[in-house]
Amino acid sequence: MKSILLIGLGNFGILLAKELSSLGHQIMAIDKDEKNVNQALQYVTNAEIGDSTDEMFLSSLGVNNYDVCIVAIGNDFQSSLITANFLKEHGARLVIARADREIQAKFLLRNGADHVVNPEKQLARWTAIRYTSNHILDFIELDPSHAIFEVSVPAEWIGKTVSDIGIRKKYGINIMGMKSDNTMDTNITPDTIFTESKTLLVLGEYKSVQKCFRL
Repeated sequence: MKSILLIGLGNFGILLAKELSSLGHQIMAIDKDEKNVNQALQYVTNAEIGDSTDEMFLSSLGVNNYDVCIVAIGNDFQSSLITANFLKEHGARLVIARADREIQAKFLLRNGADHVVNPEKQLARWTAIRYTSNHILDFIELDPSHAIFEVSVPAEWIGKTVSDIGIRKKYGINIMGMKSDNTMDTNITPDTIFTESKTLLVLGEYKSVQKCFRL
């Protein structure tokens, strides 16, 4: 469990508060809008109405006591930039900031943010890959070139073993597990047989996965 300072309770901030709560973290939420704060109360430990660009207000929160400070402000980049800068100046351990464009990300990283997330860009990439591929069911990006993919078993693999297909040797792809009925089996051997009822969890480069599964 970690202590989180969450600043900005628009759509993204509320969804983030909900997910952080489900993971058992303690959340202090901040927003200028009382309506947004009230909406978040069911998910957070504490909440305050306040302006994060007011340095005195921000310093009163004791930002150095939180494990993570997240700037989730959506429609006011100047406020995001000022907030990230103030957080770092007042000793925040880890500052994560939202950006909508690459130029915003660069400014945030130069002015207090340790890491930047771009929810729309990441969701757009996920949607493009997920819904234009016949075999990919889900994926988690690890870097611009590599990801973990959940893929359906190609019809021509059914009844064959991992050794028969040899995707690690041919494509450099590692099979991390096989999933059936929401149960993951990570005990994969060269003799493991592919069946139609299972999906695979594989790790590899995008290009290699595209070639291997003919995406």
